[in-house]
Amino acid sequence: MKGSTVKDSVMGTPLVPAGEPVVEPVLEWTIRRDAEDIRTLMGWITSSTKRREREALIVRTRELLAEIEHAAQRLDELR
Repeated sequence: MKGSTVKDSVMGTPLVPAGEPVVEPVLEWTIRRDAEDIRTLMGWITSSTKRREREALIVRTRELLAEIEHAAQRLDELR
């Protein structure tokens, strides 16, 4: 409901403003986690013998790279 309060916050208003310090650690964690996942995917890609499987792994790798790029851009904006 609009206008209702939840823990001293009005619905529709973010509970954690964009400038809060919690945002940077989350973005940094996202970059680390995605980099680890990409490392794993690269190993699977090199050992894959099926073209379709390899293509699916490459697509997922590209998605994670895009996520890393987005997180890095957000970190740059915050700093």
